[in-house]
This record gives sequence, structure tokens and C-alpha cells, in this order.
Amino acid sequence: MPQPELDERKRACHHAWTTFVEQGDAAEPMVRPEILTSWARSEAAITPEIQAAPLADESETTSIWRDSPLQVAVERVESELRRTAEDGDLVLAVTDADTRILWTYGGRVMRRKAESVNFVAGGRWDDESVGTNALDLANRLGEPAMVFSAEHYASIVHNWVCWAAPVLDPVSGRRLGVIDLSTTWDRSHPIGLATARVMARLIETALPPSAQHTGAGPLDDTGDPGLVMTLLGTAEVRLDGQRLLLNRRQTEVLALLALHPEGLSLDQLHALVYGDQAVTFSTLKAEVSHLRAALGGQLSSRPYRLTMPVATDVEHVLALVRRGRVAAAVDAYGGDLLPGTNSPALAELGEYVAVAVREALLADPQPDAVLRYAERAPYDTAVIERCLAVLGDTAHPAKPLLKGRLAAATT
Repeated sequence: MPQPELDERKRACHHAWTTFVEQGDAAEPMVRPEILTSWARSEAAITPEIQAAPLADESETTSIWRDSPLQVAVERVESELRRTAEDGDLVLAVTDADTRILWTYGGRVMRRKAESVNFVAGGRWDDESVGTNALDLANRLGEPAMVFSAEHYASIVHNWVCWAAPVLDPVSGRRLGVIDLSTTWDRSHPIGLATARVMARLIETALPPSAQHTGAGPLDDTGDPGLVMTLLGTAEVRLDGQRLLLNRRQTEVLALLALHPEGLSLDQLHALVYGDQAVTFSTLKAEVSHLRAALGGQLSSRPYRLTMPVATDVEHVLALVRRGRVAAAVDAYGGDLLPGTNSPALAELGEYVAVAVREALLADPQPDAVLRYAERAPYDTAVIERCLAVLGDTAHPAKPLLKGRLAAATT
């Protein structure tokens, strides 16, 4: 964003904040509803002149972090997180479900700034402890959030911009915490929120699954972390946190086995993978044999069945839709299921997932979720039109963007 626009935005935020501090609800037309709600929560609990976030007990914080699923995941992708922080001179933080920071890493400049306000392990960053911020909003609302400059309630972070996204258990959908990216307000960039979403997804794919993909209950904590498959949009397969290099057909076979925990006979698997294509059973057996070796033998025969914990983003998205968590489902929906697949079963499932997400949005067209959906389905004008119809004459910051998306899709 050009510097003059950032300067003007900062002035507008500070004016709104000052109006709220001095006149309360008179600031309502000036800020997003979620910011105003959080300001009210903050005002009831703290003073805007608070100097630093309160710190939780150090030993308790260490105990919560040690050997937790989040620690396992962060350590698996730590080099990528650190690179992001250093390249953008950001400070990154991962919290627990109570918005207590468990891990941070910062570029040189931001690290010093973060330490001065207790944006460190043990810092409590819920809005009732330190005022409005992106970590708290993302955690409470269950969707990515940005807080810019004086949108923060506490003046100590008026020079910051923060982007945060929830980190969810890939199987249960349970919120584990958030990841936040923060820097100075003048370095604000439109890609910040998307980067937070990507970082959250990166951590989620590295998490040890907490339950079988059947949802039958928690895994034995001593068991293997298992298989995590990203199938929507860009395909990625990880076993115990390590990426597997598979060809397209092997990915399709593995996806079908992951989505059929009860197991499949050779005939069933062949039909689901190839349909009416003239492909021999020997060809399929060779693919299965390769997969068995790649999975360390954790693929049984008669029927073919995976014998480790499995999580897929397909089941995660559908579970969120079933629970009515539309915004979270859109966040987790990466796009078409294995685009261009020749498997009739996977093509049919992909259509089912796409329709499920779309129908959920039509029933509950949350503006921010519709905007994110439009990034993946830019020509689905019906969803945008439905959202604008529901908003009617209501003032909402997403309306100009929605109208712009609609105009771009129809020209």
C-alpha cells in the first residue's frame, strides 16, 4: 500500500481510537464491528496506557509447550517460520487456546520491540489482558484477523500491524491456538493476512493427528503421528511430518485409501481409481506396492487398508461445514480436489465438497468468508450476489471489495 494511504489510514485509526476513549460508542461508525466489540471488552478490563502484556507463570508455560502437538508441529516447520520472520523483519508468535504465547521468533528489529511489551513466551495476549489485537480476534472469532495501528486498544502497540490465523486440529477441528505475524504499521502489506493463513496451514499439516480420521476418539499419545494429506488445491502428503514424493496416480490411490478407513478390495480400489479405463490389476498392484514401501509397510492387504492415523483436509472441511463453521471451512478449502484427476470417485467427491462449501456460503454468506471464497472461485457470482443482497443497505467494509469482485467476474 502506498505510504500516503498508510499515513491516512493510521490517522483515521487514531481518530477513531481517541473518539472511543473519550466518547465511547460515538466511534461506532469509524471502526469495524469486531474492533468496537473488542475495545469495549478491553475497556472493561484494562487501561489503554498499559505498558506490557502480563506474563503467565514461566514453569506452567514451559510445561504446556513441552511435547505438545503444537511444539511438535512448530519444530517440524521451524526453519520455514524463521525464514518468513527474517525475510519480512516480522515477529512470529504461536499461542495456546487461551491466547498465551508459547513460542516466538523475530527478526532483529521486531524482536527488540516485542520483548519490550512482553510479546514473548508466557505473554497473555487475550484482549482482557492487553487489549484488542489480532491474536485475540483470530482466536475468539475462529477466522484470520488483522489489527492495524490504533485499532489496537493499548497504545503501546499503536505502531504495530498484526495478522493472525487460527491453528486447528486437522481431525477434530478443535482450535489449538493461533499464529501471529507482526511488524511496524508502515510495513503493512495486503499479503499479510494471506501469509498468516499459509503459516497456520503449514503448522496444521505438521501436527500429529489427535484422532483417527473416523473420529472414533483420541489416539494413543505414544502412537505414530501418522499421515496428513492435503488434497484440495495443491496436493501434499506428509508421513510423520516428512513430505512424501509420490506421483499423481499414487497420490490418488493413497487418497482413496485414506477416505475409506474400512478398507477396499482390489476390485473396489481399481474401480474407484480407474473407472472404465483399460488398466490391468497388475498396474494397480505395482502402485500399491510402491505406496506400502513409502509408508514403511503401514498398508495392509485383503482388504487394502491404511494402518496408521490419517487426516485429510477433505474430511476437515466437511466436518466444519457440518458444524456450521462456514468461515473456517472456507479458510480450510484450498480449491478443487486434485484438479484434473482421472479418478471418477475423486472427481465426484471433489464436486461434493465444492457444492457443500458453496451451499454453506449461500445459506450463511459471511462477507469476509465470501471474499476468501471468491479468490478460489472468482466466477461464482451467485455467492457474491447473495452476500450483497443480505447486506442490503448495511454499511460494511467488505461491500466495495465484493462489488469489485462482482464487476470483475461479469466483465
